[in-house]
Amino acid sequence: MSGESDRELHPDTLTIGWGYDPASALGAAKPPVYLTSTFVYKNAAHAKAVHRAYFDKAEAPEGSPYIYSRLNHPNLDMVEKRLAVLDHAEDAAVFSSGMAAISAIMLCFARPGQTILHTKPTYGGTDGMLYGFLPQMGVAPFGVEDGVSEVSLQTTANQALEKGPIALFMLESPANPTGAIVDIAAARRVADAVAARQGFAPIVSVDNTFLGPFVQSPLKLGADLCMTSLTKYCGGHSDLLAGGVSGPADKVGVLKAQRTFFGSHLDPFSSWLLLRSFETLGLRCERAASNALAVASFLRDHAKVASVNYLGFLPEGTPARAVFERQCRAAGSTFSFRIKGGEAEAFRMLDRLKVLRLAVSLGGSETLICHPATTTHYNVPAERRLEVGVTDATLRVSVGLEHPDDLVADLDQALAAV
Repeated sequence: MSGESDRELHPDTLTIGWGYDPASALGAAKPPVYLTSTFVYKNAAHAKAVHRAYFDKAEAPEGSPYIYSRLNHPNLDMVEKRLAVLDHAEDAAVFSSGMAAISAIMLCFARPGQTILHTKPTYGGTDGMLYGFLPQMGVAPFGVEDGVSEVSLQTTANQALEKGPIALFMLESPANPTGAIVDIAAARRVADAVAARQGFAPIVSVDNTFLGPFVQSPLKLGADLCMTSLTKYCGGHSDLLAGGVSGPADKVGVLKAQRTFFGSHLDPFSSWLLLRSFETLGLRCERAASNALAVASFLRDHAKVASVNYLGFLPEGTPARAVFERQCRAAGSTFSFRIKGGEAEAFRMLDRLKVLRLAVSLGGSETLICHPATTTHYNVPAERRLEVGVTDATLRVSVGLEHPDDLVADLDQALAAV
């Protein structure tokens, strides 16, 4: 299943073997791990041809096309092909973490004097890049108040253009941790309008981590790049770090060229683990989503819970609901909720949990819960947290694969402490 098929295959099928040809590895049903730092050439002419193919994009010679594992290696090739086909992309670049992927996009496509338009809230690491690192490089961030409003997107774009050309639209949909959704098609239209004014098109990049390739396809909705923290659902077992960016070959090629110098590629063993995890992605997403609905329904009806920000509960007739139904194939399994009280009540509840695990990250086989204001978004200034709805009463839960009755019972007994 290494190449194209005469008919379009379902994602569940593509995750099993796309990108790997058993004939390339002595017929092994599963890909081996290529634990090597360098590759031997047949002769000096072959060495030159391989380098020409890599750096000048010439036709690859017969024999091994690899040079050095910081540049590329067989396991990385396989995982990039699989991610690209799942994201409906020409190509994909896979990095050593989600933040390596996010940083690569910003550093590749933004220049001093330019601006970045971003939706709110954003993951804490993304916020740190936008408001901590990039301003030191002369790049100014501008946050969108309402990601489902084309008027709000355009208003923010106008503000950013007063400061400088817009290099990037950094969209996060659904957003971490609130689940706020963004109209990707509307952002594309605004980006195209900006292109007509400034003479070049901003890159529209979507962080798809909260849903992943089985639930949302940003490239089909108008995005240029789709970024996913592969640590989460695609990895799915909380035992690896990885990040991927999918998109057209020319833009992904820029990211791969930069990755060569930054040394932020994914190593062979982690690539192999990720290939293994892709195979059960569909099953895990389906079970986790089913569990999440049960947990969210329980929390919504609990007397000590003030609100639940679960995509499936978006009110009918609202702009956010319309965007959700247009963009997403399911509600996913990570969401936030607010208890009645503040930090003290949240901590009392968290400390009583026995089945749910208190940890950051999401998308693993186990159910994880955290208090974003003091963990994932600790380094985000309090006023910016409050502005986007991350309060001391906010909790984020990533529902895993346990029996839903056990999850509900654990939350019920823990909420008794609130």
